[in-house]
Amino acid sequence: MYIFDLTYQKPLNEVDALLPAHIAYLDRHYQSGAFICSGRKNPRTGGVILCRAETPEAARAILEEDPFYCQGIADYKVTEFVPSKFAAGFACFAEA
Repeated sequence: MYIFDLTYQKPLNEVDALLPAHIAYLDRHYQSGAFICSGRKNPRTGGVILCRAETPEAARAILEEDPFYCQGIADYKVTEFVPSKFAAGFACFAEA
């Protein structure tokens, strides 16, 4: 599992201009089962995506499809982690 930690590098008006394309990207990866959750940081300086991928390379390939990445809107920090303890409702994600 991977955490994509996005930090905006452009003004919010540029972020907002690409938001529909970014949402389409999110929707595509929710449908594929790769994304578990996502959302904005508060204050609005970026966002976080929780991603399931088999390898770091697969996670990176998914990340590089994001319009925010392609257009240089955000910097990305990727952290791989292995859930070892989780709520019962999360088991289907953690054990996949």
